[in-house]
Amino acid sequence: MNYPITKKVDIVDSYFGTDVRDSYRWLEDDRSTETETWVRTQNKTTFGYLDSISFRDDLKNRLEKLWNYEKLGSPFKEGDYIYFYKNDGLQNQYVVYRKKEGGEEEVFLDPNTFSEDGTTSLMSLSFTKDGSKAAYLISEGGSDWRKGIVINTETKEIAEDTLVDIKFSGISWKGNDGFFYSSYDKPKGSELSAKTDQHKLYYHKLGTPQAEDNIVFGGTSEQKHRYVGGYVSEDERYLFISASTSTSGNKLYLKDLTDHTSKLVTVLDDTESDTHIIENVGTKLYLVTNRNAPNKKIVVTDAADPVPNNWKDFIPETENVLTAGTGGGYFFTEYMVDAISKVLQYDYEGNLIREVELPGVGSASGFGGKKEDREFYFSFTNYNTPSSSYKYNVDTGKYDQYWKPEIDFNPSDYESKQVFYTSKDGTKVPMIITHKKGIEPDGKNPTILYGYGGFNISLTPSFSIVNAIWMEQGGIYAVPNLRGGGEYGKKWHIAGTKMKKQNVFDDFITAAEYLIDNNYTSKEYLAIRGGSNGGLLVGATMTQRPDLMQVALPAVGVLDMLRYHTFTAGAGWAYDYGTAEESKEMFAYLKGYSPLHNVKEGTEYPATLITTGDHDDRVVPAHSFKFAAELQGKHTGENPTLIRIETNAGHGAGTPISKTIEQYADIFGFTLYNMGFEELPNQNVLKEFKD
Repeated sequence: MNYPITKKVDIVDSYFGTDVRDSYRWLEDDRSTETETWVRTQNKTTFGYLDSISFRDDLKNRLEKLWNYEKLGSPFKEGDYIYFYKNDGLQNQYVVYRKKEGGEEEVFLDPNTFSEDGTTSLMSLSFTKDGSKAAYLISEGGSDWRKGIVINTETKEIAEDTLVDIKFSGISWKGNDGFFYSSYDKPKGSELSAKTDQHKLYYHKLGTPQAEDNIVFGGTSEQKHRYVGGYVSEDERYLFISASTSTSGNKLYLKDLTDHTSKLVTVLDDTESDTHIIENVGTKLYLVTNRNAPNKKIVVTDAADPVPNNWKDFIPETENVLTAGTGGGYFFTEYMVDAISKVLQYDYEGNLIREVELPGVGSASGFGGKKEDREFYFSFTNYNTPSSSYKYNVDTGKYDQYWKPEIDFNPSDYESKQVFYTSKDGTKVPMIITHKKGIEPDGKNPTILYGYGGFNISLTPSFSIVNAIWMEQGGIYAVPNLRGGGEYGKKWHIAGTKMKKQNVFDDFITAAEYLIDNNYTSKEYLAIRGGSNGGLLVGATMTQRPDLMQVALPAVGVLDMLRYHTFTAGAGWAYDYGTAEESKEMFAYLKGYSPLHNVKEGTEYPATLITTGDHDDRVVPAHSFKFAAELQGKHTGENPTLIRIETNAGHGAGTPISKTIEQYADIFGFTLYNMGFEELPNQNVLKEFKD
């Protein structure tokens, strides 16, 4: 490969007496013409390589064919209408439809009309309690900065001027008069990379200019937090406010909205737990918390004095991790049992009504609705079953299938198996391995090992069209539930944070070794993949064990662990990572695994395709830019180390379907080509498709 030459500018930072060079710091300037030229040159090299893969178009065509089926989200009731998201097949963005009971469906909002290229997306939609008004947030080019638009739902007419510069926020209505939302002051410098760390909760009164919106919380130095959110109780009596300095742990407050003179009442004044209020009956509050309960529980207290000393267990902690919702006058608790869903239904006295018998082994979601609902809809999926929706009766516990996709994929041809393997320190880690039935354990199966391992996020079974294409070609898709995630509660999360982060990489490395030792695959047919924190996982694994895999696919990765906290809201990730300024020991630990700082001269790395978006203001693309430059400058051998930079795209959410299909045709084409395939492994599928 003849890579573009990336200039070096010697910048040296000193950490506790240790000098660290940052030769590609100039690539952090996302507004410079130099960076723009670098992006254009890198893309020219990358797409020149991808264009030479003969079967890339076949993959793209097959992706388009399989993707082209109707997809329907679970319906929800607002006012007199049932609303639902639907995509006819290859529409860039899902369309919001609605219908009255027994009536004809109509388009309510079509985000495909927001921009010509489909890169403006609908990110959230919130209705007043009576359903007469709605407000929705849009993202342009994938940015986390949003615009807010208010409409009259009956006429679908825009009701007032567009709100701007909303970030990391939902919308929560207070009656029909206005709503609460959150944002930061617009930063000096680049809005896509400059640091933002004081989040503020605003109240917008309809019919008034946004400049007059009142700051409800977060405007003072005492109330300074990186993440602040406000939501109104279903009975509209209370405003609940959550305030956090990082992605884990929050303070909690409430305000009585029936009394305009009421003061903020403190529920929690520390960030030692993740706690939120899910229901109230008058002044009785129901909270979900992991305070003194790593797997979470539901407690009850009174709004008059809601501090932890007055909490009483309502649904106690179990050995499995809890996610809770309410609807139809009941509580629904979803438990993860080795990452598989189990759902229980309780009444308001805490009595168990029933266990919901799910359609199969996999992931259920959507158990909840409004208090007066007698029916609501939930969805169910697993790695080889496309998501279907079901209509659930809260009183009888019976449900009927509401919608099932018509897709050119037969789930019965595939199988998933959960295994447990032993990590480096003796910890048992679960992994689900999915593939076509009847594959031979001959070590020659192309395999993608996908992981995340961070921020208390759980990877539960779900269907993906792109993974279906991979498995259709004889590929194996393996997902381990690494430490750092939330599959086994707070202890599992903490075991993969800060100076225990290496546990996550060890879990991933051992997963790869398990697949190889059991002849599912071999080094020559193994690819590792992950995005965001999972991109860090891939970067750390490939630099620590470049001998272990043939292909590495870090997407929108956190790759510079010494400077991640200086961009946008990155400082909020310090709960998981720690920072280089925190202590000499923390600096040394971060530098010891930071992918950017562990690319070694003269090392043969796996074939690498780094992917990012030029509008990613969550994990800024400079992480990927600098890592690519380091790899290209130091890597030896014939494996390509390339970066694919999507223009007018962000961290991933809202990416148009057309761009997503192109991305995965490139990713899978690159992967198979670098495993030695000169044509697709399963030509029979391709022949049937063409016929």
